[in-house]
Amino acid sequence: MNTSPLQTVSGVAPSLAQIADFGPPRSECGVGCLMPWCGKLYVLNYVSHRKHTGTGTGLRVIDERFQMTRHPAGVDGTYANRFVHAPSSQLIIGPHVIDSRHNVRTVEPLVEIRLCGTSRHLTDPENLVYMLGMEGELFELNVHTLACKQIFDLTQALGTPGEMKCHFKDCYTEFGRLIVVNNDYSEPDFLGEQHEGTLAEYDGKAWRILERKPFVCVRGRGQFSNTIFATGWDRASAILKVFTNADQTWRTYRLPKASHTHDHKWQTEWPRIREVEHERFLMDLHGMFYELSPWAYGNRIWGVKPISQHLWVLGDFCTWRGMLVLGADNASPAGDANELCAEPQSGLWFGKTDDLWNFGKPQGWGGPWWEDAVQAGVPSDPYLMTGFDKKTLHLSHDATESVTFTVEVDFQGNGAWKTYATVEVPANGYVPHVFPSGFSAHWVRVTAGKDCRATAQLHYT
Repeated sequence: MNTSPLQTVSGVAPSLAQIADFGPPRSECGVGCLMPWCGKLYVLNYVSHRKHTGTGTGLRVIDERFQMTRHPAGVDGTYANRFVHAPSSQLIIGPHVIDSRHNVRTVEPLVEIRLCGTSRHLTDPENLVYMLGMEGELFELNVHTLACKQIFDLTQALGTPGEMKCHFKDCYTEFGRLIVVNNDYSEPDFLGEQHEGTLAEYDGKAWRILERKPFVCVRGRGQFSNTIFATGWDRASAILKVFTNADQTWRTYRLPKASHTHDHKWQTEWPRIREVEHERFLMDLHGMFYELSPWAYGNRIWGVKPISQHLWVLGDFCTWRGMLVLGADNASPAGDANELCAEPQSGLWFGKTDDLWNFGKPQGWGGPWWEDAVQAGVPSDPYLMTGFDKKTLHLSHDATESVTFTVEVDFQGNGAWKTYATVEVPANGYVPHVFPSGFSAHWVRVTAGKDCRATAQLHYT
């Protein structure tokens, strides 16, 4: 007999469903933020675009008896930021600043901003934080007085598209840099006609664009591990960018896509990297959960291991009272575009981290190249190989003569590459290579013997 006060169905608690007003307007009721705070679990929702596209969302609070109340200070809006300002012992979630006694103050100038990230200030972390909006608005907020001023319009500073086009998702401050990510991506990006996504950093003086590709999350463990992780994708694969403070370098690693359903800026809300077990990261990227260590030994990462694939839109996840809590965006009328849905609603899943291994078995596809111009003798980015069963490499090119591709593996994860095989592909040809059953390594990469436009894609089933 289940004596718990929380009744669940496959881990989902119906009594804690996030349900918005029937409307109109009828929008989303996604879980943008989950934050344990002083004994309670705060849940903040998001609608599709600001408060005028949906009502009945807001800030909800769950106590230790799993009783949920809607906080009267909560407002309707699009919010996905959560942050603990340690010097003042305050939680910042959406436009709300909450002290350790659960007193809530609301930053009125930020209510209409689609807040997606909060991070430490570069020069005055005792008093200020950065607040990032999805349309590229970057603010400084005084956590004591709630004085707020906009310091950048990132559509201008970074040359991204303007209102209702750019789609900033997250920010993070460490090692003297503020990093922001923007996940703009649609069919013109896939076709190579534009490149609107952004990974950029600010040192307090100037902005530097690191990538013009869609990125969705940036996170780290600070001085503890001296690394920063940023996740995104392009046409070829999912991407994990890693900054190592020891050598001040960003490196690119590539991972499979578990599902094509994440290949649009509106359909990647909001893959996260979170510390759900002590000093261990859980990474959600392009429909796949991964184990991720915050450490980079010898400035290289290894041990990135797939856990399971899923179809959820998970706005956030966290650890609360020893449980893993997942917050979803399940059923959205989306302004009545979804004619088979009328009531915005989403669920909360409760379980333990190890339950994730019972979800969909890891599989996916991707690779370092997708009809890309490659130079002879220049290796591709490393691509994840470990944790999957059957593996097939597909090679093709457009050269008018045969091209030999060298396939290398890094089975230790330390950057010591070993030649696995050479594969000759005839002029303008295609050759598949099936890896032996049970063969694996941490990373695999490919090098072309001639300049050409090449494809190297791996299917893991």
